[in-house]
Amino acid sequence: MLARIFQPAKTAMSSGQGKTKVWILEFSPAERREVDPLMGWTSSGDTQSQVRMRFDSKEAAEAYAKDHGIEATVQEPNKRKPNIRARGYAENFAVDRRTPWTH
Repeated sequence: MLARIFQPAKTAMSSGQGKTKVWILEFSPAERREVDPLMGWTSSGDTQSQVRMRFDSKEAAEAYAKDHGIEATVQEPNKRKPNIRARGYAENFAVDRRTPWTH
């Protein structure tokens, strides 16, 4: 069984970092999906591809994979650089601005 361990990225619809602290172990599909000719549904006999396990740390996910004989690759996350300004949000309303503030 092949699997990958990764830390999910934030959703495109949010600026927060919620649900990005956990590590996920996800199995790769073992067989191709097929389209049912009658209903048009996509199906597969591989039930492991539906499994996504959440762990609090990367080490816990690796330990689980090792204990259960799962060959897993770890995908390190790309961390974004923090956007921290010196004066923060108050800088927008400062009275000592050198240039006038416009939109």
